[in-house]
Amino acid sequence: MPNQSLKLLFIINPASGSNDTDWQKEIDNYFARLPHHITYYQLPQQPDLAKLKEVIRSGAANRVIAAGGDGTVKLVAEAVMGTQIPMAILPAGSANGMATELGIPATPSLALDIVLNGTGKKIHLVKVNNELCIHLSDIGFNAFVIKKFEAENTRGMWGYVKAAWKVLWSHACMKVAIMIDGRYIQREAAMVVIANATQYGNKVKINPEGNIEDDLFEVVIIKKISMAEIFKMRFTHGAFHPAKTELLQTRSLKIDSHRKVHFQVDGEYQGKVNTVQASIIPHALEIIMPAE
Repeated sequence: MPNQSLKLLFIINPASGSNDTDWQKEIDNYFARLPHHITYYQLPQQPDLAKLKEVIRSGAANRVIAAGGDGTVKLVAEAVMGTQIPMAILPAGSANGMATELGIPATPSLALDIVLNGTGKKIHLVKVNNELCIHLSDIGFNAFVIKKFEAENTRGMWGYVKAAWKVLWSHACMKVAIMIDGRYIQREAAMVVIANATQYGNKVKINPEGNIEDDLFEVVIIKKISMAEIFKMRFTHGAFHPAKTELLQTRSLKIDSHRKVHFQVDGEYQGKVNTVQASIIPHALEIIMPAE
């Protein structure tokens, strides 16, 4: 536990998750007998990045903590970048992919233990079509599922499964040209993932080669949606079938699609695009991880 008193700024998204946990109450209880200074900022319904940057700058905190899902983590990461302030995460969303990636438990007291006693490490991020990606971005099948999921205003894994079942029978494969390492490759794919992390929030391990501390990101080409491959990614983590899934590593990328395709970044639907460009931002963010 830190010997000195810390100033901790908790940025809470009240719209995240199912609201079953009163995170501010959990934080107050945890720190009630500890000598640290706690402040809160609740995100409005329409967050303003410039305002959030000002809150962080004026707060002069030793650590900034995002309490929300991946969208909240992405927003806070954008605000913290360039400040040299470490960032921590409380998994308060319906999808907590980055928290899962880092091994941050859902139990509030255990997650707060990491906020206070975890280790700060520098990680890379990825810029995708001018959007910061902390976790996973993709075009095709999964992005279409997220569009359906958002349109139906549902939450949780069952809502995602229902949306995926509907999309499974209506999506079409893409023909894409992918420029990587100075050369174009042509592929037909159900989806293409730009993977900063290794797994989705549902623990489907889409990118077994991923390492958020290195200087590469991965491109995962899902050539066809296969229940056997999905089972493998979720449970057994065996080798991909090369006829169904292909994995590449790079520092920059351009994808051109023959038609407009669905596009998402960190679980937020971005519309349809013909082109995706991505590049790595090395050592972009210091993030608090569980102590080794």
